[in-house]
Parts: sequence; C-alpha cells; structure tokens
Amino acid sequence: MRDAHRDGDIDLNVFRDRFLTIGQAKVSTSAYEAFDLGYLREGVDEVVVSRERQLTDAKAACLRLADEGYVQPTPRNDVRVLGDQALGIVYIGANSMRSGNYISDHDTKMSEMLGYAMAGGDLSQPTLVSEQYLLDLERKTFVKLCAEKKSLERIQSLLNTGKILRN
Repeated sequence: MRDAHRDGDIDLNVFRDRFLTIGQAKVSTSAYEAFDLGYLREGVDEVVVSRERQLTDAKAACLRLADEGYVQPTPRNDVRVLGDQALGIVYIGANSMRSGNYISDHDTKMSEMLGYAMAGGDLSQPTLVSEQYLLDLERKTFVKLCAEKKSLERIQSLLNTGKILRN
C-alpha cells in the first residue's frame, strides 16, 4: 500500500480506495483513466494511442531494456500491509452492505476474503511483509474461493452468458 501513497495520505483511505477499485471490478475507459485507478504507473508505464504503433513501440521498448542490461528486480521484503485495522473497515463495510440488502451473503464472503488478502492477513498491526508472502496469501484465498459452489456458479454464468450471477 505504501507505493500508492502521496504525502499527507491516510493509510486506511488509500486501502479503502484500492479495495473498492478491486472489489467493484472497476475498469478504465482509457489508458489515462488506468493511471488514475492505479493500474498503470506514472514514469514507468507509457501510453501509445496509435494502434498502428503499439506493437512497434512495445518491441522497441523491449529491445531498449535488453540493450541496457535489464535484470529482474530483487523481490521486495518491505511491502507495508495494515492488518487488523484494515480488516475492521472491510468487515464493517461488507456487513453494512449486507444488512442493507445491497449485497448477497456470497458477496459479503468474497469482500471479506479480498480484504483479508489485501490487509496481509490477520496481523495485529501494520507490518512489512515480502511480495512472496502476499502472493502466497492471495493464492490461498483465491483457491479457497474457487472451492465455493457459488463462486463456481458465478464463473460458469459469466462464461456461458457474459452476465454476472448474483447468488
């Protein structure tokens, strides 16, 4: 979460914004909106508007990286997660939405599991963790959700009809 912060930002606000972006499956309508949503990074990712130039420019960028001796970055061990304080707002929000009949029981479960992974699990305080820790937590949470009958029904509905099933 730290990488998404700007000076003066409050941790929980940044967490909430990212959680809602992912949880509501927000999509960008343009490359520039993708920067605003945090899908693309200023100074790292670039936008090529011309379809005719996209492949050419992408290839040139790859060749440039290779010529400059690009090597894969060292996996990080300093990713800050918020633990229980972030989980608290996730659980309160999900249960409030459920109480108001805005989301189903399964939506609540999915929200809570997403929040669990994003918060870094059940940690008692903000903690620095490794990328691998988060990847393992994400995988474990995803596999657990995929074992749910209602998740499988949603996936099947989306594949068969192109529509999201609210079960």
